[in-house]
Amino acid sequence: MNPAPLALRVPAWLRYVAVGALSTLGHYALLALLVERGHWLAPLAAGAGAALGAQLGFVGNRWLTFDHRGAWLTAWWRFQLTALLGGVTSMAVVAAGTRVGLHYLLAQACATLLALVLTYAINRRWAFG
Repeated sequence: MNPAPLALRVPAWLRYVAVGALSTLGHYALLALLVERGHWLAPLAAGAGAALGAQLGFVGNRWLTFDHRGAWLTAWWRFQLTALLGGVTSMAVVAAGTRVGLHYLLAQACATLLALVLTYAINRRWAFG
């Protein structure tokens, strides 16, 4: 049974949010596992978690969010570049927010919302369009 037809009844932006949440869960789970059980340094574990999260995001968004059937390698590279742009945008927003006195978590929440909207628009048109 293919679940995609039922899933496609949900708006694409909501599917994008759900895939992002699951990708973030995978990122944090690997981060914690590597730090707590593997005794990795946190920055290295965070990088590995982010890499896993990006791959989960690609697969989920290709299959579920955008139902993309085009060339996967082109879409994969474009998705990775878009994820990098989202990460750099988040870093810049958090830096600017904390510089003007926002709590870092509030700045991160603002960054997450901006990156979500930005990466959804780019992925919809460029990576999976």
